[in-house]
Amino acid sequence: MAEQDRRRRMEETKKQWEEGSLKKVLNRFPERNKVFVTGSNTEVNRLYDPFDLIDFDYIDELNFPGEYPYTRGVQPTMYRGRLWTMRQYAGFGDAEESNKRYQYLLKNGQTGLSIAFDLPTQIGYDSDHSMSHGEVGKVGVAIDSLEDMETLFNNIPLDKVSTSMTINAPAAVLLAMYIAIAEKQGISSSELNGTIQNDILKEYIARGTYIFPPVPSMRLITDIFDYCSKELPKWNTISISGYHIREAGATAIQEIAFTLANGIAYVDAAAKKGLDIDTFAPRLSFFFNAHNDLFEEVAKFRAARRIWAKIMKERFDAKDPKSMMLRFHTQTAGCTLTAQQPDNNVVRVAIQALAAVLGGTQSLHTNSRDEALSLPSQKSVRIALRTQQIIAYESGVAETIDPMAGSYYLESMTKKIEQGAMDYINKIDQLGGSPKAIEKGFIQREIQNSAYQYQKDIEEKKRIVVGVNQFQSEEEPMKDLLKVNPEIEKRQTEKLNKMKKKRNEAKVQKELKLLRKTALSKQNIMPSILNCVKCYATLGEICDELRSVFGEYRESLKI
Repeated sequence: MAEQDRRRRMEETKKQWEEGSLKKVLNRFPERNKVFVTGSNTEVNRLYDPFDLIDFDYIDELNFPGEYPYTRGVQPTMYRGRLWTMRQYAGFGDAEESNKRYQYLLKNGQTGLSIAFDLPTQIGYDSDHSMSHGEVGKVGVAIDSLEDMETLFNNIPLDKVSTSMTINAPAAVLLAMYIAIAEKQGISSSELNGTIQNDILKEYIARGTYIFPPVPSMRLITDIFDYCSKELPKWNTISISGYHIREAGATAIQEIAFTLANGIAYVDAAAKKGLDIDTFAPRLSFFFNAHNDLFEEVAKFRAARRIWAKIMKERFDAKDPKSMMLRFHTQTAGCTLTAQQPDNNVVRVAIQALAAVLGGTQSLHTNSRDEALSLPSQKSVRIALRTQQIIAYESGVAETIDPMAGSYYLESMTKKIEQGAMDYINKIDQLGGSPKAIEKGFIQREIQNSAYQYQKDIEEKKRIVVGVNQFQSEEEPMKDLLKVNPEIEKRQTEKLNKMKKKRNEAKVQKELKLLRKTALSKQNIMPSILNCVKCYATLGEICDELRSVFGEYRESLKI
């Protein structure tokens, strides 16, 4: 009875407000827009109040931190126990130059490494290959062999640092190199801590650095799951990535829907291979984008945790709570960075980083102000890292867990994103799962339509981008941009040739033949790749051997 009286009183008070104070102000000062929307074009109500959460169930929809469905976070103490890992994505030129940048970042308080590889490395070519010309060391570090990886991690003890490697099609090769370096440092692979991206489905959707067709690519991924569950128990075997999906133009809802649909496909593939869900699922991790709309982004992260927990429990019958916990790395949105007035990017990145922290990320990369113009300079990287440190130590947002919980707006937005994402996941299921939906072009079309609408809104000034379509100003070109030494390609090729002359060529050819034999079988391919790496077979040689068995993927679909 008391509850009914309270509700009736709220309804009466709201009606009085709408017909009184609100109506008077609207008559004198109309609102700026007829419709207000989020960054993803989801309509935003004028006001959110208890009526938006009438059926809200705290235990079922939120619960306490570290408890199913993990909406409020995967750890009971979150940042009160340990801050997120500050992991700046870096790599350029050759291994020697990149090692210097890593040493600089670690000395300035970075708590984890995140390795960017150049395009030839990402698509399995050595630096002396004709396809590599002009791209060596440009967008990341060039890695041709174990020798380069030894230089890359020189004086960096692998048992003291967590390393994330953004590599997909040749992920097994780079992981094998990392394991081999650890052995040379006297470190057991069971002690290695880090993540390998290893997410090929999003390459077919949004990024394009694939090598092999989907079926053998999925075989490589599940072989890594299997191998690491036995040999690298602390290693995150995949980082299922929504970041690049969002960068391609997806909305917040599409980002988590398509990412989690890919996650379902990987779990399905591993289960069909006979792997126990609770053996490999606790080491799955995710990688999301942090965009400009603060509240929508916070809600997105919370909704993603809730959806994944339900999927793992209800769909895959996971028993281990860790199998249901969505742990994720976040990177601020590269697509929001502007070449115009690049200092504005510092503010954008701060807002995006704040959203990631309020959303409960486990690790974070903050983009640098000059990345719309070049690879980041050392000064810009320091500002980006300091942004994280100021949020961590000065803002107060890390002092309590999920500080925005209970907000009428935030909880309503979280539920709306959850429902929208589940609608997409159900549609993808109807199409036969994520690989089939990709093959039919459904996911790509949805992203393209969203990207078109977003750009159209900017051009029509329905969406303001400060310094681009409004508040423009004349300015001096930015100085001190980082430029990769054009001699890198020549230097890298010379190093590669010297290495080949001093290695045991007979041993290399023997191991490459054994790799081919393993690829043709159903055996786990990781041990064979590791043997090739240890005798200094190159990345390109290993990938060429696999190309000869698996073939190469060619995009032929007209979307």
